[in-house]
Amino acid sequence: MTQPLNQITEALRQQIDQLPPGLQAAAKYILDHPADFGLDPIRETAAKIGVSSNVLVRLAHRIGFDGFEAFRAPFRTALVTDSEDHMSQSWLSYMQDGDAFSAAQAQFAQNAQNVVMRSLRLMHPDKVRKAVEIMTQSDRCFVTATRASYALSYYFSYTGRMAHPGLRLVPRHMGAATDDLLDATPTDCLIAITVSPYSSDTIQSMRLARRKSMPIILIADSEVVAPGIEPDVVFPVSPRSLHHFSSYAGAMVVLECLLGHLFQAGGDAARERVDAYQKSREDTGAYWRPSQPPRIRRT
Repeated sequence: MTQPLNQITEALRQQIDQLPPGLQAAAKYILDHPADFGLDPIRETAAKIGVSSNVLVRLAHRIGFDGFEAFRAPFRTALVTDSEDHMSQSWLSYMQDGDAFSAAQAQFAQNAQNVVMRSLRLMHPDKVRKAVEIMTQSDRCFVTATRASYALSYYFSYTGRMAHPGLRLVPRHMGAATDDLLDATPTDCLIAITVSPYSSDTIQSMRLARRKSMPIILIADSEVVAPGIEPDVVFPVSPRSLHHFSSYAGAMVVLECLLGHLFQAGGDAARERVDAYQKSREDTGAYWRPSQPPRIRRT
């Protein structure tokens, strides 16, 4: 069953006073925290409210859905900007016509749009297909970067390892990436992220990987970052910014697309690893939970 989100929230508002206490608490939480409800798994949502998972299932049925996932789906969809490309740019023009601060914000926003669009436009499907084949067919995928790029490599490896358990972030701790590549073989691959000025550590890692006949995937602002390096796949990204450091928005969207393909290739096994991770985090108390369920005050 598909319902517009505004119809669902309106139904919750109209029925909340007639609901039993548990369902009432769940309905209030959903109305107050629609984004969290769209993102969190059923166990986590139930824990935040202070009810059982069955309460959420019952509420879904009460509103007219077959189950929890169908009930949550419109809230998840609302968090995804699927229709942004069809929306006008009037908001940008409005900012440009404002004061100096507003105009500056418009410049930064426009630059970010340009960086993202150029990086995605250069991400040809043939390159993506080859990169995904390299990653999925490799025993281990070493991901390396330094300085500001390191944050991107950390995110990609942290998230991607649930789709491909062989993803490894290098360097680990305070060592050099080349230390972690000493036992690498041609059945492994290297994913390197760097923008100008290029990291000598990252370049050395790519040279070592080439000597070991490892496939190399490079995400950089140029297809040529140093002599003697010939990656198997290069994703050129735009680093243009309006401040003194490179923009990483382009590199980030390239990594997000690669993650999407990795999880798609991982199928049910990847989904099960994500679920197991979430359950483990919940069981160990890694997520904050309110000490008391919200109380409904009648007026």
